[in-house]
Parts: sequence; structure tokens; C-alpha cells
Amino acid sequence: MTPATAVDTPPVDLSMNETPYPPLPGIRRIVADGAATLQRYPDRTSSALVAALAARLAVGPESILVGPGSAGLCQHLVQSLGPRPEVVHAALSFEGYPLIVRNAGATAVPVPLDGYDHDLPAMADAVTDRTRCVLLCHPNNPTGTALRRAEVRAFLDRIPADVPVIVDEAYREFVTDPDAPDGMELFRAYDNVCVLRTFSKAYGLAALRVGYAVVPPRLLPAAALTGAVFFPNALAQAAAVASLAPEVTPELTRRCADLVAARAGLIDALRGLGLTVAPSEANFVWLPLGERAVPFADRARAAGILVMALPGAGVRITVGSDEANDRLCAFVRAALAEGF
Repeated sequence: MTPATAVDTPPVDLSMNETPYPPLPGIRRIVADGAATLQRYPDRTSSALVAALAARLAVGPESILVGPGSAGLCQHLVQSLGPRPEVVHAALSFEGYPLIVRNAGATAVPVPLDGYDHDLPAMADAVTDRTRCVLLCHPNNPTGTALRRAEVRAFLDRIPADVPVIVDEAYREFVTDPDAPDGMELFRAYDNVCVLRTFSKAYGLAALRVGYAVVPPRLLPAAALTGAVFFPNALAQAAAVASLAPEVTPELTRRCADLVAARAGLIDALRGLGLTVAPSEANFVWLPLGERAVPFADRARAAGILVMALPGAGVRITVGSDEANDRLCAFVRAALAEGF
């Protein structure tokens, strides 16, 4: 994936799936106050954050691993689950998976999507005695589609118990489909399910790089050994703990609901202009433009709007502020009027 980039005025950046909202109340003060102790190393066990997550998720601390975002934790898990050489994942899916797999000394086994969705039967067929683990992106990045409960359970029923299945839920807070299972539901039902989540998206802490994994206790020691020492940093730990506080949960819930409403409005607007838009349970939308993806992104860049183009496949666009979404729709309207 490559974002279109502007070279003159600061663009509207709809390429990185960032939230349009600032950090939750009180977080900026915590980060500012933390500057007074920058000479101190962080808690290497992230004990306060682990305790807060264990309480929130109703699991034991022996199942919680924190680290530098869900992508960093995915790297730790895939690396620690060796030595089997293959990792099964969907394609198109998170652009970081091939790099993560390669860095872990493994070989990717990409399974083409079925339309916009994971082809779970084909992914199950791809699992062999050489499979180290399976990666499920839920909702899928870049298409935005979520797994469905009956289908993913049928898939998990086919996976050997000694093959971990990592459910990557970076966008979980934006899911509204009641048929889309919560990863924690799957974690409790299957002994080989791991769940990845992040504070980068809904919580607005992307710059601090902090996320967490929920894993079967037997897998945690090896995964913890693969991570870098003193990550997350002290500011990230404090900000994440504060983001889980009950007093800020209503604000987080409101923001997610507002963004979901904006997502629906953006999808309707783009479809109303004649574009095909995939259904989305994330904070972005997917336009399957095929060979028109790069030309679309180039035109958007020239108009001061950054989007993420996958050459030959489509364009992923973050749901932004009302102003940003309106600007995007105005650009699309003008581009179509000019014959794009």
C-alpha cells in the first residue's frame, strides 16, 4: 500500500485510519506531566496496565501481553510460535502481515479473499502440519468487512488445537454488526485463539504505540521473551491506563457512535455518486477501483486529500471529520464530472 502524498499545502490525511478526535479527556495532561520523569525507565512489566486490562476483560494477568501496538505484538507472537515455517493469512489483508511473517523467519501462505471477505474454508484447507499460526484480520484491513459468528466458529472447529489463530481486532470498537463475534468470545471458546487490540485507533494514541494481546497462558512466556525491553514506554502505559478509566468510557462510546454514523453517511454519499463501496465495520471504507486505484489516489493528492491506494485493487479511505468527509465527496463529485 502507498498513500498519495501532497507536496504543497498540508493535505487532509485520510490514508492512515487515524481517529479525527484528540486523545480522551485528561490524557494530554498525563503525557505533559510525564515529561518531569523522562529520566526514569518505565515499568518493564507494565503492571498497572496489565491489571487494568485484566479487570476490563475479566481474564487473568497471565493471559495479557502489552507491547508497541497490535502490529508489534503480532510480530512478537508470530516470532514466538515457531519453528513451523508457514503462516496462513488472507490476501488482501493488513499490509504488515507479509513483513511480519518474513521478519519472523517464516513463509506467508496468502489465501485470496472471497469478494471482500476472508475465504475461511479455503484458509482452513491451507492449514497443514507446516502451519505455525493463522492470522485473521477482524474487521479486515483494507476491505472493512467483519467475520461472521457461525462461519468463524466452523473455521475454528477445523483448525488443529496446536495451531494458534491470531484474531487481529485493531478496529473492534467500530463494529456494530451483532453477527460479528467479539474476539474475547472466541478466546473463551477455543484454547488456541489469541486476540490483538490497540490503543492507536479508537483511543487516539497512535503516536505512543501501545496495544495488547490476550493469549492462552501457555503461550505468554515465549511471546514476552521476543519483545523489546521497556516497551511500551512510561507515557504510553500511563495514557493507556487512563484511557480505560470508567469516567472516560462514555466519551469513548459517544465518539465511536459518532464515527459509525459518519461512516454510514460517507458510504451512502459515495454510493450515491455512483461508486461501489464495500460494507464496512471499521473506521474506513474500501473502494474496489481496480486499475483506477492509483489514478484516483493521484487525483486526490492533487486536490489535497491523502488516501491509501493498492495498485490494481482499490483505495482505502479513512472516515474523517465532517469537514474532511465533505471535502472528499466534493472531490469525487468533481472527478466524476470530469470523466474519471
